[in-house]
Amino acid sequence: MTSVETDRLPVESTARIARHPIHPMLVPFPIVCFIGALVTDIAYWRTAEIMWADMSAWLLLVGLIMGILAGLAGLIDFLGNRLIRAQAPAWPHMIGNLIALVLAFFNNMVHARDAWTSVVPTGLILSLVTVLILPITGWLGWSLVYRHRVGVVR
Repeated sequence: MTSVETDRLPVESTARIARHPIHPMLVPFPIVCFIGALVTDIAYWRTAEIMWADMSAWLLLVGLIMGILAGLAGLIDFLGNRLIRAQAPAWPHMIGNLIALVLAFFNNMVHARDAWTSVVPTGLILSLVTVLILPITGWLGWSLVYRHRVGVVR
């Protein structure tokens, strides 16, 4: 086999169920929750309806829990296979997602305050910054799977 052919061989995921990687199964949940939190923050900012602030807080909490689970599965893959760590997008993908989780954690703490002060402006800004990180880390994750064949079943 040439070096080009070996570069295209799949890199198996360490955290998997029935040969299917766990990390990509969990990732959509925090993405949807964090985007939903931004949308409900905007709705609260525009309407001052307390329901939207409450919904933001719950979405952040669920997104944080699911993000931690997805992060743990990703970390198991990252630490369990040196070939994954060797891929150029792996480190920025991990660091970017960690930053998003830290922002979501602080945003969740901010959303525990009184509704107006929890959303305007701090909660709204934290939600926006968190959501702006997601396309970057998502593209890096896409690159790991489709360009570097991480987690692809043979």
